[in-house]
Amino acid sequence: MAALIPPLGAGERARDALASARDRVARWAAELELFAFPLRCPGCGGTADPDHALCAACAAAVPRMERPLCVRCLAAGREPPGCGREPGYVAFAAWVYEERAACAVHALKYQGRVRLAKSLGRTIARALPSAYRADLVLEVPLHPARRRERGYNQAALLADALARCIQSPRLRGGLRRDRPTRPQARLGRVARRANLAGSIRVVEPRALEGRTVLVVDDVITTGSTMECCLQALAACGARASGAALAWAP
Repeated sequence: MAALIPPLGAGERARDALASARDRVARWAAELELFAFPLRCPGCGGTADPDHALCAACAAAVPRMERPLCVRCLAAGREPPGCGREPGYVAFAAWVYEERAACAVHALKYQGRVRLAKSLGRTIARALPSAYRADLVLEVPLHPARRRERGYNQAALLADALARCIQSPRLRGGLRRDRPTRPQARLGRVARRANLAGSIRVVEPRALEGRTVLVVDDVITTGSTMECCLQALAACGARASGAALAWAP
């Protein structure tokens, strides 16, 4: 990895160390909660495994995505599944976002259940083409202020797990948000693209030139965030695709 990315400076190392410490605190808090309160499957109310967001039956019942998405067409309001017109903007999603998928995402994203990332990463891996490998796996970045507020980046946790599943090198912080953006969930399609424009950049463009890169997120909605990431990577000569746990049509 050292050959790909120049060494971090002292400030960046300090920020990474602080972020790792916050991740550990979040994990300890979640473990304590699991010890104190037995878990129930949010889909059916049955007993749940702490390492899985849903019981086996509810997880199997979540609709699967049969074809990849074109996030550029999605962000523009065109029909996205199976589009072949924009090869640099393909994204693979495991699930169609519905009530059970929402429970899994919310448990990871808002309830501090970070250990769920391992099984959810395996779910994403099964949505990738057979024997897929990437030169590098990156996460969709959070702005530092948003990350401090939440305590961790759920996309980074999924990227960690997915990289292990597909046996590809993991690069943390390869993409960065240079300015805070308004919460995407409250915005329409056009406003989302405008909100994100120019907000995400590649930290070391030359290091990623010619590399096959996979960018990981939890949910793709209008496609604007993933489109912005893939556009930044395409501009530096990387061959990028996206992956997510679910698509919310």
